[in-house]
Amino acid sequence: MLAAVGSAFVLLGFTASIGGVLTGTRALFTGQKPATMRQFAWLIPLAGLGAFITMEVALFRRDYSISFVSQVGTDSIPTIFNFAALWSALEGSLILWALILGGYIAAVLWKFRLRRNDPLLSWAIVVLLGISTFFFGLLAFPANPFARVAVPLGFDGPGPNPLLQDHVLVAFHPPMLYLGYVGFAVPFAFAIAALITGRLGEGWLVETRRWTVIAWGFLTFGIVLGAWWSYEVLGWGGYWAWDPVENASLLPWLTGTAYLHSVMVQERRGMLRVWNLSLVCATFSLTILGTFLTRSGVIDSVHAFADGAVGPWLLTFFTVITLGSVVLIGWRGDQLRSPGAIDSPLSREAGFLANNVLFGAMAFVVLLGTIFPLLAELFDGTRLTIGRPYFDSLGRPIAVVTLFLMAIAPVLPWRKASTELLSERLFWPAVTAVVVTAASLLLGGRGFWP
Repeated sequence: MLAAVGSAFVLLGFTASIGGVLTGTRALFTGQKPATMRQFAWLIPLAGLGAFITMEVALFRRDYSISFVSQVGTDSIPTIFNFAALWSALEGSLILWALILGGYIAAVLWKFRLRRNDPLLSWAIVVLLGISTFFFGLLAFPANPFARVAVPLGFDGPGPNPLLQDHVLVAFHPPMLYLGYVGFAVPFAFAIAALITGRLGEGWLVETRRWTVIAWGFLTFGIVLGAWWSYEVLGWGGYWAWDPVENASLLPWLTGTAYLHSVMVQERRGMLRVWNLSLVCATFSLTILGTFLTRSGVIDSVHAFADGAVGPWLLTFFTVITLGSVVLIGWRGDQLRSPGAIDSPLSREAGFLANNVLFGAMAFVVLLGTIFPLLAELFDGTRLTIGRPYFDSLGRPIAVVTLFLMAIAPVLPWRKASTELLSERLFWPAVTAVVVTAASLLLGGRGFWP
């Protein structure tokens, strides 16, 4: 019974997503009101919540006739770990993704309910429904969690990975990361909608900046919880080991942080339009890449799932998003030329641009160190391991210069700074820096980087 109910909710989400995309696209191209699309869209949160609740009930009832429960369920497990078992393996984590995406779709529909016929909003919802189609499609076909299996009488499942059964953070770290990952779909959807409609001014930024801050906040909190969890459970003697899946969560954080800085320049001066659109699209693309690294089984990691059934689908989806974004930005290239320009290197916008370049450089360093071993193995079969020495040697200079800009850029004025103004604003920060450096040396601080 539970398997049938869960499968029905998954099918509802998949068909509603497709119906919403088709009716919404048709209405937008024919100039009609996309009322039917919104009705389909409201079914997505219902489908995601229904699938989530059904699987949780199956886990608590130990219904081992459902394939996912037979993989991660067990009779001897505390309640909180039984609840968190849903996102301890591939299929259940996709249910969590669908649930959170449905929640964000519902929030967008409610927030902008008074602007139902705005083409920008309608295209954004179409994009969100397209993303929903993909993930419900994974649940319906290659990663069906509600498939029926035959189990012997008295069967007791193996339970989740042992690392996921001895710390309470298993119930909080993955959902926080997913709230961040999936949340970036909203600014991405509005960015694609702006490119499609040609409304490339600063209006769409106002619509999405708060959504970006919310997603960034959840992702930041999730990364911190993950670091705490690693310190407590994995025995690394630290909180970060440059594990590929850790890097996968850091990559969208870096580009998302860069966007939150540069978006202020576009709002104030109308500059960095291509840069901001590229950062928004790159951030969401990197969340899909991170999902691929975690869920495809292509890497060896304590975080990764061994099952690679959805790997090719995720990689294809990542490719479509990346190439589609590049094509749309290139198509609107002439309209994206900024009306403003940087007047002086000693200005706040120049400081923010330099900050963005550094965040972009750090993202490239992390991305290269994460995927290069995969590329090497793909092309010549060589198995490489890139660890802390690589990331530390390239990351430390970028981090130190970024810290320097964090001190300087906020006190710079817009457009241009005079020497007298800089001397006045930077005097006390400079004095503080000298005092702190001297105190650190007196207290035993040694080494160039510390």
